[in-house]
Amino acid sequence: MTLSRLIPLLLIAALVSGCSSKFRSYDGPEVTRVVVFKENRRMYLLHEKEALRAFDIELGFEPEGDKEISGDGKTPEGHYLIDRRNPDSTFHLSLGVSYPSQSDVENAQKLGIDPGGDIFIHGTPSRFASRGPDWTWGCIAVSNREIEDIYAMVGLGTVISIYP
Repeated sequence: MTLSRLIPLLLIAALVSGCSSKFRSYDGPEVTRVVVFKENRRMYLLHEKEALRAFDIELGFEPEGDKEISGDGKTPEGHYLIDRRNPDSTFHLSLGVSYPSQSDVENAQKLGIDPGGDIFIHGTPSRFASRGPDWTWGCIAVSNREIEDIYAMVGLGTVISIYP
């Protein structure tokens, strides 16, 4: 084979090998709980009491305090469930958090306000590549590579506990 034919074949092979799916597989221990510590900006995937993975996270643009109002930029605190999976998320991939809970709704109703919703663990779209810390609207953000692993590891119905 001549060099002029070999070079295009090598370029095509390099391009194809660089393509990878955002969908990963996981065959380790079941993730039984996700734990988030807002103050430390850390999230842990647990199997029973064993930490399987730990991640640095970014939070809502107003990271102090519990979410109460739609648009307040705060990440909720409390115990929720992973209740949906979005493979076509604007934020690469995302896992839904069951906020607001019934008590969140009741507290907001007492104040006459909307508690908000659509809280996710998600990756980062390219348009946010030069963002600062704590940039979401109340979600929990990780890198795109990390959300690929989290998406593979965490199933629907997994408890997520978010602490101050």
